[in-house]
Amino acid sequence: MNAAPKRPYRRVLLKISGEALMGEQEFGLDPVIVDRIAEEIRSVLALGVEVCVVIGGGNIFRGVSGAATGMERATADYMGMLATVINALSLQSALERKGMPTRVQSALPISAVCEPYIRRRAVRHMEKGRVVIFAAGTGNPFFTTDTAAALRATEMGCDALLKATKVDGVYSADPVKDPKAERYDRLTYMDCLSRDLKVMDASAISLARENRIPILVFSIHNHGAFAEVVRGLGRFTIITEEGKS
Repeated sequence: MNAAPKRPYRRVLLKISGEALMGEQEFGLDPVIVDRIAEEIRSVLALGVEVCVVIGGGNIFRGVSGAATGMERATADYMGMLATVINALSLQSALERKGMPTRVQSALPISAVCEPYIRRRAVRHMEKGRVVIFAAGTGNPFFTTDTAAALRATEMGCDALLKATKVDGVYSADPVKDPKAERYDRLTYMDCLSRDLKVMDASAISLARENRIPILVFSIHNHGAFAEVVRGLGRFTIITEEGKS
């Protein structure tokens, strides 16, 4: 268990994979899971913490998979970006049903359904208590939504980047496949890069390191985990410059 900080973070970015939205399904969105994630976000807003979100699109389409079948990589990545817009709109709907004001900002201009990404406008939305959901990754092919999360966390001046996964931290190997995998409470950015721990891609880790943004990895499947981690409680792995494995 990790010790609680004296106060919660002021502003955080939550990174959610598209796969996390599937639940037990093999494809698409599970409304129950989306609704529960919205509830997790509401519990953090109740702490007085500003929240922004980056969502992946792997539950609908993955650019790398599309490229593997012979599709041009850039085209496949743009399709993946559009998938993240679908997920963002789904989460926006769930949040607003619970009374939380939100804005979706897309790195690809899609003015009929969401705002274009404008940094100063996004910051202002959060200052007014709105949840901002960033869609379409960075807007460029060949970059993952992990890199988009690190980029947006930097641009928004976030105090931490919280990555919601299927497991309760970072392990030396996939704990589902390897029961002997070692779990880490603390790591440095260089630990992740040198050991190739697959927490996030190298670009995302390097960007977080350069801007001194701690990365906290936790399980989205544990009810109330998001709020607990923001308060420094529960089980998670923290990645910083000074972390020790």
